[in-house]
Amino acid sequence: MKNLLVFFLFVLPVTTSAQTGRDPLFTSFDGTKIHYEVAGKGKPVVLVHGFMGNSTSWQKAVLRQTLLDAGYQVVQLDLRGNGLSDKPHTLAAYQNDAEARDIMALMKHLKLKNYDAVGYSRGSIITARLLVLDKNLHSAVLGGMGADFTNPDWPRRRAFAELFSGKAHLHPEFQGALNSAKSRGLDTLALGFQQQTQPSTSPAELGKVRIPVLIICGDQDEDNGRAGDLAKLIPTATLKTVPGNHNTTSASEGFAREVLAFLKTAN
Repeated sequence: MKNLLVFFLFVLPVTTSAQTGRDPLFTSFDGTKIHYEVAGKGKPVVLVHGFMGNSTSWQKAVLRQTLLDAGYQVVQLDLRGNGLSDKPHTLAAYQNDAEARDIMALMKHLKLKNYDAVGYSRGSIITARLLVLDKNLHSAVLGGMGADFTNPDWPRRRAFAELFSGKAHLHPEFQGALNSAKSRGLDTLALGFQQQTQPSTSPAELGKVRIPVLIICGDQDEDNGRAGDLAKLIPTATLKTVPGNHNTTSASEGFAREVLAFLKTAN
C-alpha cells in the first residue's frame, strides 16, 4: 500500500494559529489574511508547501538555506487554511484558484516581479496553476508530482476530500492521515475544502507552457503518479530524479542541489 501521507510535505510538529507581532500578514484579494515570511535579498523564489503543511515545512529543508547562501530572496507563506493564515469555513473561499491567486497577490504586495516558484506535493498542484495564470512567473519547480492531478476526478483527491469531510468510514486505508491532522490540531474542515476545490491543470494547458520547468521526484516516489508522465506534458520540462520517497525528498541535499542548478540555468 502506498504511503498514507501521500500529500504531505513531511511530518511537522503541531503549530499554533495564534498571531504574534512578529508574524507578517497581508490581506489577499478577497479579504483573507495570509501569513508570510521573507528572508534574504536577490532574485525572489517562493516556496509552496504541501497538504497539511505550512511555511515552516521548509525551515528544516536543505533547500531554503541553499537558496539563501546562493543569494536568492526566499518567500514562504501559509496557504489559506493552513498555519497562521486565515482558515475560512466556506467552500467558496477555496474555489476559483484562490490559493494561486493568494500567491500572486502576495508577490504584488511585496512588489516582486519575475519570480521563480518551487512547489512540492500539493504545492506543485498550486504552482502548476501559476504556470497558467501568472505572467510574472519566470520558472517553476514541480516536486513530488506526477500527471494524475491533471484529472479533475482524480480518485485519490476525491478520497481525501471525503476523508476530511466527514466520510472517513469510506476510506479506512487513509485513516492515518486524518488521525495525524487531528493530533496536530489542524483544521480538518479547511483541509476538506482544500481537497474538494483542488484545481487541476489540463494537459492542453500544460502543453502551452513556455517558461522553464523542473519536474523532480524521489526514486521511490510514485505516490502522485509518475513524474516522467508529467514531464512529457510540458514542452519546456526537465526531469530529474534524486534518492528518496515522497516524505523525505523535499528536505534532502539532492533535491536542493538539483533545484539550485535548475534555477541558475533558468536565470
